[in-house]
Amino acid sequence: MFPEVDSATVPFLTTEQMAEVDRAMIDDYGILLMQMMENAGRNLAHLARARFFGGLPSGMRVAVLAGVGGNGGGALVSARRLRNWGASVEVCVSKPGSDFADVPRHQLEVIERMGVPCQVGPPSSEGVFDLVVDGLIGYGLSGPPRGNMATLIEWANASPAPILSLDAPSGMDATSGAAYAPAIRATATMTLALPKVGLGRDSASSHVAELYLADIGVPPDLYAALGLDVGPLFSECDIVRLSLIHI
Repeated sequence: MFPEVDSATVPFLTTEQMAEVDRAMIDDYGILLMQMMENAGRNLAHLARARFFGGLPSGMRVAVLAGVGGNGGGALVSARRLRNWGASVEVCVSKPGSDFADVPRHQLEVIERMGVPCQVGPPSSEGVFDLVVDGLIGYGLSGPPRGNMATLIEWANASPAPILSLDAPSGMDATSGAAYAPAIRATATMTLALPKVGLGRDSASSHVAELYLADIGVPPDLYAALGLDVGPLFSECDIVRLSLIHI
């Protein structure tokens, strides 16, 4: 389905290193957050379509869980694309749109203009979803999820639907691999740019499950400036599957 890459050949980043990659993308290269978010969401939707829907998302029921930051913005991009491809999408946000950061709020406004059902908290509609997309918390988690964030994680874990997490399962520390209570138990995780150290920890395996890596357009010279040797990971496809190792 996707090319497989040996995890031993790929650098794993700490939260601090990934934050520096994000900073350099914007400040040094002029690559906008909106561009990175679109790349992340497009790849997330493509992975959902290929891995969970056999290439045919039309008619599939998808619950997209979105937080107020960049992770939520990427999930909202995937919601838009899946809706365009014929899926029945319902968006569940952790807070009202007024609490969203600027760029994710723009993505939420697009979703609302499209008429996609959107509410704070878990879905109110009945029936079983075919997929839950977890875009609640990215690599910047600090402390256990609370409030609607925790409620949405608990709802997702109780759902019979498979869960596809963006960047890291929500509730899991992306550097240590420790899982707070509650934390998403994903069926698959699509991380961005380079995998985070915590995703390879033995303690994280039951939360991460299948691990995929997606291109968001990081220039190779940026990695080189950070002392990272990263080859053309995405020369064959924008998404690769990592053969998970424990570090």
